[in-house]
Parts: sequence; C-alpha cells; structure tokens
Amino acid sequence: MVATYTIFGRQVGAHVLSMATLGTTFAGIYLAMPSKTREKEKGPQINAASKDEEKFILDFLANASGGDQKAPGKS
Repeated sequence: MVATYTIFGRQVGAHVLSMATLGTTFAGIYLAMPSKTREKEKGPQINAASKDEEKFILDFLANASGGDQKAPGKS
C-alpha cells in the first residue's frame, strides 16, 4: 500500500510526488547553471577613430597585462 494524497481531486501517490519534487529541483538547478558555450567577456569595446589608434590601444593593453615586463626605454 502506498500513501496517497488528494491533489486537485485526484489521488496521487507519495512516490510520484517525490519524483516530481526531485525532477523539478534538479531541472531548476541545471537551468540556473551558467552555460559553457557562452563566450568569456573580452572587456569593453574599443572605439578607435583609426586603425593606428586601435593598434596602439591593443599593444598598450598587451604590454600592461604582461605584468613583470619592463617598459621600453627604461632600465
């Protein structure tokens, strides 16, 4: 014999309620997780007036993120 509950006028078994609860919980957790296919954010968009300016900004960012690299012209 299975314990039953009356929901909306129908008899529902306790095992059905537990399966629905677990399924809903795990589905909610799965949908709340971040997607692996989403690209990493690359930072703000560069709005340069010319290609030279864009190249300068990209080179500067590459040098700045280098960390321990010495600045050119300094010893």
